[in-house]
Amino acid sequence: MSVLSALEIALTPYNLLACFVGVLVGTLTGVLPGLGPAAAMALLLPLTVKLGPTAGLIMLAGIYYGAMYGGSTTSILVNVPGEPASVVTCLEGYKLAQKGRAGAALAVSALGSFVAGTIGIVLLQLFAPPLAKAALAFGPAEFFALTVVGVIVLSNLSGKGGIKAFLMIALGLLLSTVGLDPLGGVNRFTFNQPLAGTGLSFIAIAAGLFGVGEILWLASQPEEKIEPVAKVRLRDLYPTKEEIKRALPSMFRGTLLGFLIGLIPGPSATIASFASYSLEKSTSKHKEEFGNGAIEGVAGPESANNAASVGAMIPLLSLGIPFSPAIAVLLSGMLLVGVTPGPLFLREHPDAFWGVIGSMYIGNIMLLILNLPLVGIWASITRIPYKYLMPVVLLFCIVGAYADNNNIFDVWVMLAAGVAGYLMRKYEYDPAPLLIGLVMGPIMERSLRQALIMGRGDLAIFVASPISLAMYAMALALVVFMLVKKPRVMSAD
Repeated sequence: MSVLSALEIALTPYNLLACFVGVLVGTLTGVLPGLGPAAAMALLLPLTVKLGPTAGLIMLAGIYYGAMYGGSTTSILVNVPGEPASVVTCLEGYKLAQKGRAGAALAVSALGSFVAGTIGIVLLQLFAPPLAKAALAFGPAEFFALTVVGVIVLSNLSGKGGIKAFLMIALGLLLSTVGLDPLGGVNRFTFNQPLAGTGLSFIAIAAGLFGVGEILWLASQPEEKIEPVAKVRLRDLYPTKEEIKRALPSMFRGTLLGFLIGLIPGPSATIASFASYSLEKSTSKHKEEFGNGAIEGVAGPESANNAASVGAMIPLLSLGIPFSPAIAVLLSGMLLVGVTPGPLFLREHPDAFWGVIGSMYIGNIMLLILNLPLVGIWASITRIPYKYLMPVVLLFCIVGAYADNNNIFDVWVMLAAGVAGYLMRKYEYDPAPLLIGLVMGPIMERSLRQALIMGRGDLAIFVASPISLAMYAMALALVVFMLVKKPRVMSAD
């Protein structure tokens, strides 16, 4: 069956409506901090059964990749990530908004998401079976080696490096161990707080470090020292030719990187956005702009997290293996409607398979049409004076922290993270590496312990495969490169 046949299935009125509802709900879910695509998809699972296999799966898939589009909006406008994958967008997107370039940042985010989604779908069609098999070559020992490389690469996310960045990563790794032991099944480091059993919410900590930390910082400054947000002119609502020229290569790099990372189990979209930002910073000809509003720092990560969401579909469709919570909910939806993903999926349910593929093309166009006209409306939010805007931002942070797990404990975590974010800004510690540790920690710990169990305590299992050895060699080369490039990398900043 060709792409034209897939589009023919997706363009039937019934499936088209399901696609529109999915991407619309996904966009709204992404804008509202804390909800996440998994929660929205779970709520609409009963509706999936009534819609039927093809339309139901089209709607769930639309929610999944639509949420990646919407997550950047609050990151850019008010420094509060709508989705974990949009945390990195805060670093440059919010700075651009403060310069009066919120419209340009939002438009580049939408365009990057469209480019990544479209190219990702083509790659999905072409390389799904071989890439799915390649992903299975990674066992626990290989994944541990991969996380070691990831931590080293991403430790220099802000470009400052040094002991401060490694301390923040170490703190993030420590915080990731709070809650239920993934293998032992007992609570740890919860200090007899039952509500801490689910662990420390990523959304709560991110909203606290960025959103509440920014509010406290602004509140501590004399009014005359607070720089007003630059006024947004009509001609500034969309990116200039120069910005597009700089953003396009970042979009393509982010797309390829994100698609490959999407094959990795865990929060691939979040990891992809961090990795893309690090790549853009290291390859940019405008390094001085990073941290002050670099358009590449929005285009690359936003493309990467959308491409990762497409890449994560490969293990699901080809092998029936979900690599993330949202994909697991999508798998549940497929099973509910009598569709079993895996090697026989295409043969047994061709309409459902090609319907989902075709709807992803249509859905990306819908999302672009939905988001670009709203750029002016969203950008106008930055004109609101801080004394009126910041209480609303605080409300968003509280709602987002609570909605993540419906847990009041997460609100207290967010407030504590807000105080920590303020102190980090005051003493020039970058919070981004802490979030890297928080994301990588569970994957690193689980892989380490599973490998030790498989090897019966023998450490040789970590260097038994060529993949692991190559990863460790890469990690060593990166450390040497960082030491040579920055001899004082291990000294205090």
